[in-house]
Amino acid sequence: MRATGIVRRIDDLGRIVVPKEIRRTLRIREGDPLEIFTDKDGEIILKKYSPIGELGAFAQQYADATAQILGCAVCVSDRDQIIAVAGAPKKDLLGKSLHKELEDAINDREAIMAKKGEKKFIHITGAGENGYSGQIVQTIICEGDAIGAVILLGKEGEKPVGEAEQKAAVIAANFLGRQMES
Repeated sequence: MRATGIVRRIDDLGRIVVPKEIRRTLRIREGDPLEIFTDKDGEIILKKYSPIGELGAFAQQYADATAQILGCAVCVSDRDQIIAVAGAPKKDLLGKSLHKELEDAINDREAIMAKKGEKKFIHITGAGENGYSGQIVQTIICEGDAIGAVILLGKEGEKPVGEAEQKAAVIAANFLGRQMES
């Protein structure tokens, strides 16, 4: 654990303010859920909660099956990072933070189907995911909240992503959202 040098007092209602600098660094926004842990040394640990992160292994299996059938790269993200990748090098995408454009698309509950060069084409991560000619982004909704996205990426020189892939992304997003509700 890193010391920040910031000290806060607990108020009479048991609340503590997480400093703005830390919230900005960890991309914690107003209303974001935090998990609270304690350890044997008496430390309290706050961790940003990712509801879809609980489905990480399941999302990976779904991405693997979908990528194998559709023949394109399939990613599943929570609101902060890519949590599952299939059909593309994992080192390029897995665990990478989402680009602000994708974060905004998830928050706005957008469904995107675009080709490279079109105005709707967005960046997926901050680390340039070059080599993709088309993309489909479908927001995952759980209990009315946008919790992540299913992302399909078409590779240059291969079959472009189209309506069939878009329908598959809608099915995957709805399925993952429903799995979170149960």
